[in-house]
Amino acid sequence: MLTDDVVHHGQHVALRLGAPPTPVPEPVADLLLDYLQALPANVPAINQNSPWLLPGRRPSQPMNPGTLRDALRKLGVPVEKGRTSAIRQLVLQAPVPVIAQALGYHDKSSTRIVTEAGGPWKNYAPCDHTH
Repeated sequence: MLTDDVVHHGQHVALRLGAPPTPVPEPVADLLLDYLQALPANVPAINQNSPWLLPGRRPSQPMNPGTLRDALRKLGVPVEKGRTSAIRQLVLQAPVPVIAQALGYHDKSSTRIVTEAGGPWKNYAPCDHTH
C-alpha cells in the first residue's frame, strides 16, 4: 500500500483497497494521519523517497511483514488475535477455498476456522457453477 492510497477529505479518511475507498474509523483515522505526518522523519536515510505507507530499509521495498509484526508486538498490539478475527470475518463473507487460496492458508486450517465461525460457506463445492 502506498502513501497515496490514504484518502483524506475534510473529516473523512479512507484507504484505497479497492473501489470505492474503504472508510477508516476513529481513532485509527487520527493515528493514520499522525503517522503520515511523522513518516518522513522515520524513514531510513537510504529509503527517503519511498512511496510505501510502511517503507522498508531497502530502496523501493515495503516493510518486511516480520518487522511490522515485531513492532506491533512491542506496542502491545495482539497481532494474532487481529489476524484470526480478520480471517473469521472473511470466511463468513466468501467461500473458504477462495479465501484459503488468496491468503495461502491450508484447506484444513481454513475449514476449521469457518466451522468455528459458523460460516455458511462450509459446504461450498469449489468448481465451475456456470452450467
